[in-house]
Amino acid sequence: MEVYVDKPKCTGCHHCFDVCPVSVFEMKGRGTKENPDADGANSDTAPEDAKWKGVIDPAIKQKWENVKDGHRHFADKSDGSSGGISAAVNGPSCILCQACLIECEGECIHITDDTGSKFQSIYK
Repeated sequence: MEVYVDKPKCTGCHHCFDVCPVSVFEMKGRGTKENPDADGANSDTAPEDAKWKGVIDPAIKQKWENVKDGHRHFADKSDGSSGGISAAVNGPSCILCQACLIECEGECIHITDDTGSKFQSIYK
């Protein structure tokens, strides 16, 4: 099982981290302007175009930056309940329950199972 997070689309909502029964996801910091990966945001298997380079996807930012739902969207660091950026550091542990795919606000989670079938998050 291969799992990665498209970092420019991650809002930092923590939903994937909160719902995953096998701890595939860890919340990392968004680093610094000089070194976006300073806090390990790119510690999963995301392809180059989905790595964190310090720039939020404009469409995702516009959709979520002013939403008042109790989350600190796009905050640089996690406070334990929101903020930071998700990394699928334990992708091989995924059991394809799809809880993260349903809950992901940024529609940024990608899973490829052992048969090559691909799944992507679609926010409910």
